[in-house]
Amino acid sequence: MLELDHRSEDGTLRGRYSPQFEALAEAFVENFVAFGEVGASVCVTLNGETVVDLWGGVANPKDNSPWNEDTMCVVFSSTKGAVALAAHTLVAAGELDLDSLVQRYWPEFATNGKESATVRMMLDHSVGVPAFREKLADGDCCNWATMVERLEREEPFWEPGTRNGYHMANFGWTVGELVRRVSGQSLGAYFREMIAEPTDAEFWIGLPEDEEGKLAPVIPAKPVRGAPLTAFLSSLMKEPKSIPSLAYFNQGGFKPNSRACRAAEIGGGGGVSNGRGLARIYAPFACGGELNGRRFVDADTLAAMGEVSVATHDDATLRIPTRFSLGFMKSIDNRRGAGADKSSALLSSSAFGHVGAGGSIGFADPVARMSFGYAMNKMGPGILLNERGQALVDAAYRSIGYVSNASGVWR
Repeated sequence: MLELDHRSEDGTLRGRYSPQFEALAEAFVENFVAFGEVGASVCVTLNGETVVDLWGGVANPKDNSPWNEDTMCVVFSSTKGAVALAAHTLVAAGELDLDSLVQRYWPEFATNGKESATVRMMLDHSVGVPAFREKLADGDCCNWATMVERLEREEPFWEPGTRNGYHMANFGWTVGELVRRVSGQSLGAYFREMIAEPTDAEFWIGLPEDEEGKLAPVIPAKPVRGAPLTAFLSSLMKEPKSIPSLAYFNQGGFKPNSRACRAAEIGGGGGVSNGRGLARIYAPFACGGELNGRRFVDADTLAAMGEVSVATHDDATLRIPTRFSLGFMKSIDNRRGAGADKSSALLSSSAFGHVGAGGSIGFADPVARMSFGYAMNKMGPGILLNERGQALVDAAYRSIGYVSNASGVWR
């Protein structure tokens, strides 16, 4: 392993990487030099072994504190991938049936037009409750019982299973409540026991107070002056009763820099981790469902996790073409789209994982036997990956012999 020790006025970058991944190390440095990275970490495992583990920059610009080896940050919707991993361990154990009606596990949900909802629909964003119509109170997002009860009362925006729209915050409660009811534990506790602890991953859904000292606060993205208006932004600005607007603005007071929100188990976007944690939770799923002698899921469950379940040219929430497997994003290529939003996340055809707002990402690639994680404190523009995260993903694939993503997937 080679050592990275890059020092500049913007902070120090450190870590270790296999010579095979020199291009990724160079891309990590370039993100700080040319693309405004403030603090970040990236990690890659190959065949279950760590081959890249880099970190650095500034954790908090207010006091210029460094991003250390164990620094973490809110990873937003990359948390959804963690929730989905937890759910699939229950599927593999035969305790959660993808094709059963939700009412089998959660009877109170099957009301007001949601009686036909299945577990599969909850995972692939087609169940029809991507937003709440009535205003949530500030702080409701931190009250699990309140959010679950509101979902039970909500009428679906479409007949469950007939279309899909990204469940921006609500995925954490739709799928999370299934995990809670079937496992008998809270979402965060079950995830820690079944995924985070066995993979030695610093990843929390519900951050303990004694871990707060490792946290890098989120730095919001600045609007790009003169940028064309996307369909998503147009909905936010002009259509207050639209699904995108309700999903984005009516989240019950979610604030990533709030201790209360980090402490709550907000599975839709409140998870706290770093690049290493993201790569580690996916490592078993890049290696046939098993790691270090422990089996997480069987081969059939793993295969289903990576297959496209829904795809659309116009996601009801994000207003861009999207592709999802059961709880995970697949490679999404909008680079040549007719609209203004070119938001993409280019992976291989076998990879599955999840992007977080601002550009974090974690994923597993079972064919390449590679897992990947990237987290940062400065959010970037767009809905999916921005140039910083995609450059690291691209470098990782090139380092293992992949040659092109012109088709929309790395091959």
